[in-house]
Amino acid sequence: MMKEQESFLYLEIAESIRRLIASGELRPGDRLPPVREMARRWDCTPGTVSRAYAQLAREGLVGAHRGGGTRVQPSVLRPEHPTQQWAGLVNRAEQFLLEALGSGHTPAQAESALSVAISRWQELQRAGTSRSSSEHPRPVARFRFAGSHDLAVELMARTLAEETGRVHLSVEYVGSLGGLMALAQGEAEIAGVHLWDEVTDSYNAPFIRRLLPGRRVALLTLAHRSLGLIVPAGNPQGVQTLADLAHSGVRLVNRQSGSGTRVWLDAQLKALGLQPASVPGYEREETTHLAVASAVDQGEATVGLGIHAAASAYGLDFVPLTQERYDLVLPEVAWGLPAAQALIMVVRSPQFREAIAAFGGYDTSETGRETWIS
Repeated sequence: MMKEQESFLYLEIAESIRRLIASGELRPGDRLPPVREMARRWDCTPGTVSRAYAQLAREGLVGAHRGGGTRVQPSVLRPEHPTQQWAGLVNRAEQFLLEALGSGHTPAQAESALSVAISRWQELQRAGTSRSSSEHPRPVARFRFAGSHDLAVELMARTLAEETGRVHLSVEYVGSLGGLMALAQGEAEIAGVHLWDEVTDSYNAPFIRRLLPGRRVALLTLAHRSLGLIVPAGNPQGVQTLADLAHSGVRLVNRQSGSGTRVWLDAQLKALGLQPASVPGYEREETTHLAVASAVDQGEATVGLGIHAAASAYGLDFVPLTQERYDLVLPEVAWGLPAAQALIMVVRSPQFREAIAAFGGYDTSETGRETWIS
């Protein structure tokens, strides 16, 4: 059992050392801890640590010195030709792919794992300093998205940019209601929504008719996704239902007002006869599902309401509560734009559906389905 658990632990050890080198905490010439000492730190066999050190040596980051142990190579900070840098990056990506395939994953799962990793990194950037506007070259066409957060939206934006090279999807997470309001005010060409209507027990169409009256719009289904409770691994508090949110010791991290998740939660609390004030942490708000999962992962909350894919991204447990429909909303005037047609082709591609399914918690049987509302 231990061998099975350690089979890829060497990758984690290697990555931890890479980060120390990248941050400057380990400098050229610094000696890495002896293998046996490192094995005690990670509670693993010396062979696992040796494998990690060998991996770093193959990458040119460290080298063995007779009588001097394993040390950080001076060459790691030498500037490389851009072509060499790119080749090195491709080699590392290829190595990750081969290791993923070797452990039984599919290429689509490997692609989705990279997409989630990028999304987690972007979430950290959003929580810190704002990114420079000059980081990306100016696109030829800019298409504005406003709406609810979803990992599939981030994948869609990256895929669109990669496949067209001409279209940049500007993404702003303002919640489902905020997305529809952005459409109404001409501040976006496309919205992402998953708004449950209590009266009709249906998604999105009733809200669109109320907020965009008289306008002909298309609903392009992105996916059906599992919504539920994100809890620490093992679910130590035994949270199983929304009624448990009012129990002593349970602390919620909520989504922002106007998000589809918040609309659904408020309706369910009302049906249970629970006042928001009776739910500890109800006032703590985050704008993305990943931020909710991160708060639970960091111990800032003991439970959050979010999607299965966000829980999986942080290795947390998930208690499913409902299946919701997430639609992309495009007014007729935007539907025929070249940028919109390029986006529609991405959403309807088999590769995109397969990548979404690999996130976990998604049903893609209706992905790309088109419904018009007048």
